[in-house]
Amino acid sequence: MSKTPNKRSQFMGDSPLFYKEPINLESGEGVWLYDKSGKKYLDVYNNVPVAGHCHPRIIASLTDQASKLNVHSRYVSDVVVDYSEKLTSLHSDNLSKLQMACSGTEAVEVAIKMARIYTGGQGIICSNATYHGNSHETFRMTIGPFEPEFRRVTYPESYRPIKDGLLEEDLCALYIKEVEKQIEGFNQDGIKFAGLIFCSIFANEGLPDFPKDYLSKVSKLVRDSGGVVILDEVQAGFGRTGTWWGYELSNVSPDIAVMGKPMGSGLPVSGVVTTEEISDSFHEKAFYFNTTAATPLQAAVGGTVIDIIQDEGLIENAEKIGGYLKAELLKIKDDFDYLGDIRGPGLFIGLDIVDNKEDKNPDREKAIEIVEILKGKGVLISNAGQYRNVLKLRPPLVFDSSHADFLLEELRASFKEVS
Repeated sequence: MSKTPNKRSQFMGDSPLFYKEPINLESGEGVWLYDKSGKKYLDVYNNVPVAGHCHPRIIASLTDQASKLNVHSRYVSDVVVDYSEKLTSLHSDNLSKLQMACSGTEAVEVAIKMARIYTGGQGIICSNATYHGNSHETFRMTIGPFEPEFRRVTYPESYRPIKDGLLEEDLCALYIKEVEKQIEGFNQDGIKFAGLIFCSIFANEGLPDFPKDYLSKVSKLVRDSGGVVILDEVQAGFGRTGTWWGYELSNVSPDIAVMGKPMGSGLPVSGVVTTEEISDSFHEKAFYFNTTAATPLQAAVGGTVIDIIQDEGLIENAEKIGGYLKAELLKIKDDFDYLGDIRGPGLFIGLDIVDNKEDKNPDREKAIEIVEILKGKGVLISNAGQYRNVLKLRPPLVFDSSHADFLLEELRASFKEVS
């Protein structure tokens, strides 16, 4: 992130930007972005334009609907109703009701409100290295101030496990115990438990490999304790993982799922899907609407995004190209002692940068250095994870084998510059 003085800060204040010297972008197409000088960059970061930058079908859908009608969400629109039916049909059968919003942050707040109204509780559990938005309510989970109604547990992982030398089943049990303790803590403090919210693939935690039964066992524990399971699909959803939803990888179905960024492939829209029972309790007790959510424009574009993903086989592409990219990266892993781990599903890959493979100590500065070097070579990525040492590869889903080969070439060259 950069706070370099620029014209933007003159009129918009000091806000975080990518890179020490921020890029002034002017246009985009597919997986490519172009700055004002004409330099092009391979976009291996932005999951918002899931169908690629400036997809002609999305542009056509947006302009066509905008030329007909875009109006307050408190009118009935067949475009919105049809979209709701289309989107919910892609989820687990129990998730039959949609509530739309404009951002992931808003959608998370709606999900938490749903959980609290339905259960009558206040206590929410999240991971200790998560991010679910930038409102006051979501900051209480992630950045603070931390308050008794939100409690955090150690996220599950196998690369730097909570305890070394355990079998997967025993490691899973240890992480489950963390959740049990927090539920017990709520009970002891007289705070009724409402639910748990996790990203289905723990994206902001650094895409860790975690015990395969973890989410299913956590879900059972949460429900047995009177809470509901909220899974955040803002980063994982819409085909990125090689499945429609990240929760499919763990063979679980949440009570509430949150969607965001890629839902409109750039148009601000988000959503929450939930069960009929939870939805009914929410609408009975909460007078909720969003003026600029559930509009015909959002629905038209959102429906087109789904059509493109299906028509162009982008889920299959994510699995195929992501698998190829990961396999090629694993081939060069041993050549660089600071490449500690390579992991992630589909077209969402994390490279864990360490001081050396034996110690596994996170090396945030080296990760940032690689990000900056790649920018100079025309490749845009970012760093994430609890220690900000995980290189995050998350391109639009139209990323093909030629793009993957270009990325691999530039990654190898960049790795050599810092080894």
